[in-house]
Amino acid sequence: MIKNIVLILSLMITQEILSQKVFAVDYASRADVTVFVVDYESRADLLVYKVDYESRAGKNDGKWFFVDYASRADKKVFFVDYESRADLKVFFVEYESRAGWKNSSKKHLLY
Repeated sequence: MIKNIVLILSLMITQEILSQKVFAVDYASRADVTVFVVDYESRADLLVYKVDYESRAGKNDGKWFFVDYASRADKKVFFVDYESRADLKVFFVEYESRAGWKNSSKKHLLY
């Protein structure tokens, strides 16, 4: 019985660590990362797929789940209007299989 409880708790903790939950803040000063959405996939550092369920979020692989509260997020992002003000350039893709890093030198921004 105790083994089962420990197993369940460890799985829950692992799920929290692996998920890429994102919250969009209203002010750049409150963000961990500033993000610019590019018009073309070729200009992006990261291809992002918005998942519908928290359990489907990835582990820094471009599968984002947008949470409703900042306290639930792994990273807080602010979407900027100008590319030159961004730490990270993203392009939102339509298919989950397309998500991923194109510029792996920026991976550290979302760890």
